[in-house]
Amino acid sequence: MVKNKNIKTAGMIALLVAAILAIVIFGFSCVSGLMPVGWSGGTPSNGILYVGSLEGRLISVNMTDQSILRAEQLKLPQQGGLFGCSLASSCGAGSASVPIYGTPVVSDTLVYIAGYNGKIYAYNINNLAQRWIFPRDSYLEAFVGSMVIADGKLYIGCSDGYIYALDAATGDLLNQYKTEDKIWGTPVIDADTLYIGSFDKKFYALNTADLTLKWSLPFQTEGSIIAKPLVHDGVVYIGSFDRTFYALNASDGTLKWKFTAQNWFWSQPVIVNNILYVGCLDGFVYVRDAATGAEISQPFNLGSQLASQPVVYGNYVIFASHNGGVYKIDSATQVIVQIAAFESTIDGPLSINEGIVYFQTKDAYLQRIDLRSGDLLPSIPLVSQ
Repeated sequence: MVKNKNIKTAGMIALLVAAILAIVIFGFSCVSGLMPVGWSGGTPSNGILYVGSLEGRLISVNMTDQSILRAEQLKLPQQGGLFGCSLASSCGAGSASVPIYGTPVVSDTLVYIAGYNGKIYAYNINNLAQRWIFPRDSYLEAFVGSMVIADGKLYIGCSDGYIYALDAATGDLLNQYKTEDKIWGTPVIDADTLYIGSFDKKFYALNTADLTLKWSLPFQTEGSIIAKPLVHDGVVYIGSFDRTFYALNASDGTLKWKFTAQNWFWSQPVIVNNILYVGCLDGFVYVRDAATGAEISQPFNLGSQLASQPVVYGNYVIFASHNGGVYKIDSATQVIVQIAAFESTIDGPLSINEGIVYFQTKDAYLQRIDLRSGDLLPSIPLVSQ
């Protein structure tokens, strides 16, 4: 009896240890403790704004009457085990949610999103009926970045380290390229070249035709690369987790110039009148000459991390900070003005349509600011009521 009791106790201890290891390894891994910063931005198309929610729904918002259509909620992978944990629930917005971090993309009659559950979805733009899913019967690792569509192909990076090229009409896999670590960034395509960074600290230029390397070697940095690149006049601009911002020759990946800040670069910069505006997690907007990297003015201190992708309206660059502040910088005078303040945080990208800026706050509302009048428009709830 004692022997059996000891065996039973030992078995329970082993099971408990295994459970603890499962929690440590899977429940709180979230890419070595790093959580995604931000969430889906909005994509305007023909009077409709498409946005992904943190509860895992594609949402279309009529920008005229603010009516809303919601797609079916994304599903979690079925996974057994003691806790029934999944990648989406452990790092997302709740046990029943599949966060959508990437911004939707619209092409022809379809709108696309990628979920943190490791699937890509295509929907009909009229009624948000599901058209296809990739992969069909399984799940990849989490999708964090957005996708891009060019010449009938959909390109996206995945946490499994692969860049995938799919047929945009059918969802069939066409090509793939393996980097040496996770990809959370969004690719950018210029002509026949795709640019993207990886957690492996390298920045890649790939041929869009077959996803083969275009540069002889990827550009090596000292930190992971999540920021979306910007291509302008033959130069690729990219920030890294090594606190350095780089300008590279697009043709061969050689360095033109660089500067170092006090924290990571997470979002894509913008260029207005050949002036580069770069937001950083140190809370500063850096203002540089796009050609030489020379400082145009002292950095603007917005007082909180800048992970949200800015937008341009006329001569103004619009930035949002983590603590809820929204600012406009006059590119002619380099004067900054705060235009709004929200109680909830802002880390997702901004989008703009006909002078109105749209963005999602962490309290799951779609916020709107009319830049023409300066008015703060009523917010729109994104979570199902």
